[in-house]
Amino acid sequence: MTKRLIEEIPLPNGRILNIWDASRVIAADTTSVILIVTIQMELKAEYFQEADHYKLTTSVFGKEMPYEYRKERTFVKTGEVEAVFQELLTTFKTDALPYLSKATFPEQFARSKHREIISNPYRYREYLEKKI
Repeated sequence: MTKRLIEEIPLPNGRILNIWDASRVIAADTTSVILIVTIQMELKAEYFQEADHYKLTTSVFGKEMPYEYRKERTFVKTGEVEAVFQELLTTFKTDALPYLSKATFPEQFARSKHREIISNPYRYREYLEKKI
């Protein structure tokens, strides 16, 4: 997939948010408009209630991992691509950007990844089996 960096936004919580356009042509007059937002997240021990939580989470994801938000609209007429992309971007900035900017977001994200491992161990079995 080819993606083009559209904007880089420094967040108040010290993270850098990257906005990508990964739109692709489906047919001569049709495009799939794809907005991807990424933030590189560092997992820190102090984000977790117990040292074992940090150890388990980093054993699966590593000490750094990306947060990714993706929004796609398929079968957009070629002449409407830019307007649709801007609509997706505006909606993201209005709805999600305030949450991602909070000082508590990195910690909440790290803890959610730990809960994801616990609630769905089958998905992460190859990492968990190495620990046994």
